[in-house]
Amino acid sequence: MKENTHKGIVYKSTGSWYYIKSGNEKFKCKIRGKLRTKGFKSTNPIAVGDYVFFDIEEDNTGVITEIAERKNSIVRQATNLSRTTHIIASNVDQAVIIVSLNEPETPVEFIDRFLISCEVYNIPAKIIFNKIDIYEQKHIDLVIELTETYENIGYECLSISVKENINIQAVKNLLKDKTSAIAGNSGVGKSSLINAISSELNLKTTEVSNKHKTGKHTTTFAEMFELKFGGFVIDTPGIKAFGTDFIEKELIAQNFPEMFELLSQCKYHNCKHIDEPGCAVKEAFENGEIAYTRYKSYLNIMLEESGKHRKEFWT
Repeated sequence: MKENTHKGIVYKSTGSWYYIKSGNEKFKCKIRGKLRTKGFKSTNPIAVGDYVFFDIEEDNTGVITEIAERKNSIVRQATNLSRTTHIIASNVDQAVIIVSLNEPETPVEFIDRFLISCEVYNIPAKIIFNKIDIYEQKHIDLVIELTETYENIGYECLSISVKENINIQAVKNLLKDKTSAIAGNSGVGKSSLINAISSELNLKTTEVSNKHKTGKHTTTFAEMFELKFGGFVIDTPGIKAFGTDFIEKELIAQNFPEMFELLSQCKYHNCKHIDEPGCAVKEAFENGEIAYTRYKSYLNIMLEESGKHRKEFWT
């Protein structure tokens, strides 16, 4: 390694500038030439959490020359009309999706798509249901149903209220001594939750739009913060949709844990688990062994390219 070459971790990305911590020093860096992420095209070749090598210039800014190999990354489709991907964060110990079932409402399929991406890259995922203090009975019932569904297939769930300080200590226990990516729709309370567990960070937050009951973008760029009780969190911009077209359709079922264990029991090795005879997955769904919401998400993902949705299953 050259004398003026350093290695550090990207703790903030604005798209054109990357902020890197190397030892006790911090540097503002740009990319030299074209750097490619391995295995797929991405809108952002470098993400928060990446370890990089960079050279120091005369003005004390840096130029990134190389990306170290990633342990993992959380990836989503860049846009609904694009085949390119966007890396949300890299080299994390776990991913935490913040969910709100009211003001704004997080679609269940959004949760499932996020979990699929985590499964693809072997990232443990947790689910936090926020804003339980404003839920009506129908929302409470849905939290109970979804918690049972997800915990039965291995995903830890927490129900919290940042506003009323409910179960905030449990969140601290979940995040302690780990590097965690925090993701979710705009307005679900990602930044507010980080403020609740580490008030000294004082991240910017805004209220949900009263007119549309949707979140306003507060976090513009992903950024990593150190937690005073141990560990790091990566606060990410709000996501409107979580596309999964970068995952081959044949691999989707493998990333539903409750389906994966049944695949070898299907009559045909190339079964799509939609309307094939002798399908163990469809049989498990019909017997109530696979949750309605999960199978609905699976079918919608499998059939979205053709513009079809299997409405006969849920009308």
